[in-house]
Amino acid sequence: MSTVSFSIFPNDNFIDLCLYQYGKEQCDPGHSFGPATRNHYLFHYVLSGTGTLMADNSKGITQTYSVKSGQGFLIFPGQITTYFADQEHPWEYIWLEFDGLKVKEALQTTFFSLEHPVYRANSKELREILKNEMLYIVEHCTASKFHLIGHLYLFLDALTQSTHSNELTSSSKMSDYYIKEAIHYIEQNFQNDISIEEIAGVCGINRSYFGKIFRKSIGKSPQEFLMNYRMIKATELLSLTSLSISEISQAVGYDNPLHFSRAFKNVYGISPRTWRKENK
Repeated sequence: MSTVSFSIFPNDNFIDLCLYQYGKEQCDPGHSFGPATRNHYLFHYVLSGTGTLMADNSKGITQTYSVKSGQGFLIFPGQITTYFADQEHPWEYIWLEFDGLKVKEALQTTFFSLEHPVYRANSKELREILKNEMLYIVEHCTASKFHLIGHLYLFLDALTQSTHSNELTSSSKMSDYYIKEAIHYIEQNFQNDISIEEIAGVCGINRSYFGKIFRKSIGKSPQEFLMNYRMIKATELLSLTSLSISEISQAVGYDNPLHFSRAFKNVYGISPRTWRKENK
């Protein structure tokens, strides 16, 4: 029988790097999962045994990979995959599902792509650090969310360092610079009455081009990102302070509390007051 430990992260209000679910499984011979897609990045590390990954590349063509102990594989958001354990030596693996603004940027420094999903570490020492950080997260599911996010950063550091690609980091795009500038400006000014034109102006580009490169890089329009960022900050204030709804509305850039409540409900499906009662 398969033995599985599985946990869901209790809070997703982390923007730069967030954990969604994680676990460990000793699979039965031939045990399979998929075909399926994920909304976030999903990394498996094989502790023992072997298995097979079938994953679509950037052209939608399914490729087959053999993955063994000491290796792993990264599934990208929206990528169709199926994976199954070997009949003779079924694998035992640990996994983390994660995402965030820093993830795509971090992975651009590695060899990972839809064409290259298999993890082969360039350093045994870094591979051990990666494995130990994953095991730590899986085995400490009752630790505080900040504690686990700290170890998720250490995992991501080991993942990127052990798969570092000099070839991919030799050039930087201006569009990446613009996105970083825009996000930094939003982080510093979300509480003010800022517009998308203003953010584009700070980057020195027109709104149309800014909107296009922002959506391509982040997966959301600048307006959606700004609203979601404000709502995440609002949930922090709702859960950690006793400020009134009106005061929180002002603190996250909404002069009108009704507009704030409407935007909050669009994102979370409930009013700020109800959210506070359920999460205080």
